[in-house]
Amino acid sequence: WRRALARLRAGWRPEWWCPPGAAAVALLAGSFVPLVLALPAWPVVRRVRRTRAEALARAARADAVVVLCGLLAGEVRAGSGPAEALAHAVNACGELGPARADILAAARFGGDVPAALREASRVPGAEGLVGVAACWRVALDRGAGLAVGLERLERALLADRDQRADLLAQLSGARATAGLLAALPLLGLLLGSAVGAAPLRVLFGSAPGFVCLVIGSGLEAAGVWWCLWLVRQAQRGAGVAR
Repeated sequence: WRRALARLRAGWRPEWWCPPGAAAVALLAGSFVPLVLALPAWPVVRRVRRTRAEALARAARADAVVVLCGLLAGEVRAGSGPAEALAHAVNACGELGPARADILAAARFGGDVPAALREASRVPGAEGLVGVAACWRVALDRGAGLAVGLERLERALLADRDQRADLLAQLSGARATAGLLAALPLLGLLLGSAVGAAPLRVLFGSAPGFVCLVIGSGLEAAGVWWCLWLVRQAQRGAGVAR
């Protein structure tokens, strides 16, 4: 049963909570309006989940590129041939994107490795592979040390990653503010229910209450959007993906 529960959790999606949550609110409010509002909430929650998953995938690919540089430089310094070293390094990094198979094929069968690396760098998060392709090309054309270039690239990517992590840490306060703004109305509803005011029935069961709900929700959404917009602008100015 533990495996079945783990499989269920892995396949569960946050947007699936929208219908049962809306049904619970509808029962408490005595209105069908929450069920109607659950329809547009479904794609919004799904988009947020996908955006979060894409951000995690970008970060994983960026870390994989850094690991690739270190492994490839180590393999070359240990005496392995560049193609063999690249194949071993790519096999050890499983987050390079869909072009990973093309890189392996180019390394194993004498293909155009720089072109395969540049193609793989088009995937968000794997942009550092452009530098690997440049190091590979310079090493082949001018006989320069591949390991030296890769080690310098690794240090540059690590410095860039640390800078982005520092910026994200500094912006965590703004993100926390946005989360607090989103949670305050829910806290107000809980407090109102605790004192017997029945806020859900007022908001969904009367015209003035529904007007207040619409206006308040709009202002709440505007405040959260403004906080997140400021965070995005700061990230964009520093070159940090959302």
